[in-house]
Amino acid sequence: MNIQIQRKGFLLLLISVFSLWSQADSIRFDLESGHTKCISEDIKTNSMTVGKYQIVNPNDGHPLPDSHKITVRVTSAYGNSHHYSDHVTEGHFAFQAVEAGDYMACFFAADHKPSTTISVDFDWKSGVVAKDWTSVAKKGSVELMEIELKKMLDTVQSIHDEMYYLREREEEMQLLNKATNNKMFWFSFLSILVCLSVAGMQLWHLKSFFEKKKLI
Repeated sequence: MNIQIQRKGFLLLLISVFSLWSQADSIRFDLESGHTKCISEDIKTNSMTVGKYQIVNPNDGHPLPDSHKITVRVTSAYGNSHHYSDHVTEGHFAFQAVEAGDYMACFFAADHKPSTTISVDFDWKSGVVAKDWTSVAKKGSVELMEIELKKMLDTVQSIHDEMYYLREREEEMQLLNKATNNKMFWFSFLSILVCLSVAGMQLWHLKSFFEKKKLI
């Protein structure tokens, strides 16, 4: 039993570390004119999140074409808007999440004839990786080793919070599974009861019909 608990905790730790590292990766995607592309990020309450986006210039050394403009909106899981920029080539956002859940960053390119494809670089960081450690070092006048220790402490705290968050999600899923199984049990029971009732009514009807016809 203890071995299973240790394995489960180790697995949750690996998932947490992977999620922390995956949040630091930047991506590049293509967006066709007249279309919208949305990217989601699961963010916990009170977590800091920062994002930066920029249109890739298809012709280095030349200004961006007029068709290369995008509209960007960032919303919470409940639809609250945290960032909006219209007809821009680049931008950034930063806020502290007050609601837990999947936050959406949607990019829209206006319709253009002929159709064009816009490449966008997008970097979205959340949690400990979203902190500006350079400014922390400047403000605190700390040594490099102290900065690394602060990073490690924040990473450990983030992993600890992530494990509790995953445990809460697991408990919610277990409760949901129990409720679903309970509903399915009663639904099956009522279905069988209805089938038996219909079968009994059919037998009674047939018996009455045969008795009227004096076949039995």
